[in-house]
Amino acid sequence: MAVNGEKGHRRTQADRSHATRGALLASGRALFAERGFAGTAREEIVERAGVTRGALHHHFGTKQDLFAAVFEELESELAARIATAAMAGDDPRDQLRRGCHEFLDAALDPAVQRIVLLDAPAVLGWAAWRDVDARYGLGLVTEGLRAVFASGPGEPPAVEPLGHLLLAALNEAAMLVAGAPDPVAARSEVGAIVDQLVDSLTS
Repeated sequence: MAVNGEKGHRRTQADRSHATRGALLASGRALFAERGFAGTAREEIVERAGVTRGALHHHFGTKQDLFAAVFEELESELAARIATAAMAGDDPRDQLRRGCHEFLDAALDPAVQRIVLLDAPAVLGWAAWRDVDARYGLGLVTEGLRAVFASGPGEPPAVEPLGHLLLAALNEAAMLVAGAPDPVAARSEVGAIVDQLVDSLTS
């Protein structure tokens, strides 16, 4: 009985730890999206999460570490959204276009704008930001390109360099949308250009 009780206690502690981490992530995500990294204090994060400063230090170490975790969480969610949107396409080229447009649509989301596109490169450093972005985005882009070339005649080109170029163009387009005075208008403009770019790269 004592052993079972100890196991139950450990599970409870694990559940509490998981809940605390989730509360900190949710709090950080909301505040970073609303106020940006620089405008968010650690005290505000823990107060909103309903935990102590010690809990923040235990789970993430620093505010920057929490920001990095929030950024990666958003990138993971965004990759899933893009993959789902692409699956609705009629053919590989249409699937690639749909995935690109889903990414541009995400640039209209305030959380993606502020955290992923505007703050993350500065807070984490360009190299760290690019590493995470490539981990989630590059695979989607290169797989989309491979599918397009596999469905057509002739020998496919080197997909990896094309994937890097297309991902860089999409990131720049999304940053343009995020920083524009009229993001909706900018989204429409760059969307048409991205379609032309995809057609040019895959023709």
